[in-house]
Amino acid sequence: MKYSKLAVKILEYEEREIHYDPVYHGRTLKVVGIDDDPTRVIDYIGDQFLEKEYGLIFFDTRGKYPKEKFDTIIEIEDDKPTGLDPIKMVKKGLLKDFYTAATIIQTIYGLDRSLTDKLYADILRGKVNSVAGAAKSKEQYGEVIREVYTALDETFFEGEVPKLGKTILVDFGKTYSISTVGMAFLILAAAIRDRRNTLIGIDDAAVLFYTTPGSAAIPLLTQPMRGRVTVLGSRYVAENLLNIPGPTLVLYNDPDLQSMIYEANGVPQGDMRKHVLKGEGAFVWRTTQTLEVEFGKLPFEG
Repeated sequence: MKYSKLAVKILEYEEREIHYDPVYHGRTLKVVGIDDDPTRVIDYIGDQFLEKEYGLIFFDTRGKYPKEKFDTIIEIEDDKPTGLDPIKMVKKGLLKDFYTAATIIQTIYGLDRSLTDKLYADILRGKVNSVAGAAKSKEQYGEVIREVYTALDETFFEGEVPKLGKTILVDFGKTYSISTVGMAFLILAAAIRDRRNTLIGIDDAAVLFYTTPGSAAIPLLTQPMRGRVTVLGSRYVAENLLNIPGPTLVLYNDPDLQSMIYEANGVPQGDMRKHVLKGEGAFVWRTTQTLEVEFGKLPFEG
């Protein structure tokens, strides 16, 4: 159904186009398939939103997206400075307030509420001006941070705070530390969570669930918000991903995995669970009263 001006084509069936409309179907779309199929679908959807003058923010764990369409490229690598220090980002206006910075540090390093409040107070009073400063502190929160704070962390928070344009590609393709990926994802998710007229693409979304910071970041970007659309791509049939509310585009995969996706979406046994072949897709979506499954071919070659 093409309900609003945000509708984009995702499948073709005979002479009919099948659209994903965030306003009607839900503002978070999950795309599950194998190889580069989810990446290509997200890229295709992103191009359509660019035509609608939407901003694009893509989190790319595989280094597969073309960089030409982005005005800001943030390459995250192990043992390379990123400038993503949440305390410094508040001072640059990229994060809302110092309490947000303190809770990010809390999530990354496992501080309890009382230690987080103490850290927040010290940030406000100018006693702590960076994550490195918090780690060096003689306060108890410093001791807790130092238990897991590594040389990789120290380097990660160094450098100039990056500028965040309208179209942003966060490239994790050369990052092997899942902890580094989780930290960067949480910090940047907090920085862009309130953006409107923006499409956020996350690929591979299941990978970002592997860490506590990554898991904390997903809800920031999937909470329904007017003027924001989130597309989650994955090659993994992960329960925590499939449980996120929103429609699902089922791409070619092994039959038992397709069955698991249908099951997670509540699709009953029978003809509604059509086997999706290479180059095809099944769009599963709900209304308040019904469950719908639309089949078709992907609208691009390959």
